[in-house]
Amino acid sequence: MNIDTLKLFKDVAELKSFSRAAERNSISQSAVSQQLAQMELMHRCQLVDRKKRPIELTRQGELFYLAARDIIDRYDQFRSELNSLIFATTGRINVAAIFSIGMHTLPDFIKKMMVRYPEVKVHVEYLSSSKIYEQVLTGEIDIGLLANPRRDRHLDVYDFQLEPLVLVCNPVHPLAANESIEISALQFERFIAFEQTIPTRHWIDDIFKRYALEVNPVMEFDNIETIKRAIEINTGVSILPRIAIELELSAGTLKAIELSNEKFTRPTGVIVRKNKVLSRPAKYFIKLLRNEIANQ
Repeated sequence: MNIDTLKLFKDVAELKSFSRAAERNSISQSAVSQQLAQMELMHRCQLVDRKKRPIELTRQGELFYLAARDIIDRYDQFRSELNSLIFATTGRINVAAIFSIGMHTLPDFIKKMMVRYPEVKVHVEYLSSSKIYEQVLTGEIDIGLLANPRRDRHLDVYDFQLEPLVLVCNPVHPLAANESIEISALQFERFIAFEQTIPTRHWIDDIFKRYALEVNPVMEFDNIETIKRAIEINTGVSILPRIAIELELSAGTLKAIELSNEKFTRPTGVIVRKNKVLSRPAKYFIKLLRNEIANQ
């Protein structure tokens, strides 16, 4: 019995799936079944009811799950505390961000971080919102940055920036002649949207509902970069954070139009697992992101 085995069982219990637990742990489904069988043999009891779909824990399995979760939490806390001592002013901070924040917003904060802690490496991964939540909760990532953060009892969620939203179109689009328009001008326009799984999609859909507006969705993508490329070939228009299109505006490949009804923004946030013990540099970096430290 080891920590990885306990984590595997915890994933099976929470995901209620051998295949999804195998994917999360980068092993085969048969390896998951074999390790579970070994656990059951070691403890002389059945932990999972395999006949149910989705699978369910037995009473013994529920007890085992609670113990495994407690042990893993304690181990993660120990590891965090140990790392905070070892890497007090050096080491690495693991950050995950959605692409738009990581590419367009985060670099300035990393530069400020390097001034204070030049020996600390800030490692940034670009992930989907769902992956960021998952990896922050499992401890693989120290700090997550995403749009429209949801509250979770296992997370500390901090406000980051309000990103101004603008209508974006091709420079030859009929709407491009305007510097500002009312949002009603988008009625039945060909619209390039985020996929349904993306939090910003729900945020923009709520704006449309408030204004009783119907657009004509022609494409859906899971990231801003692909949406921008579709707009550049004049497939349709979209609503995007202005900070994410600055390069295209400078190059003249996209046109930004202000929406005059109100100041539309997209909230972004910083997420950290509750009770996670962070190194001094990581705490400083969070303060930078929360704008608690004057510009340096």
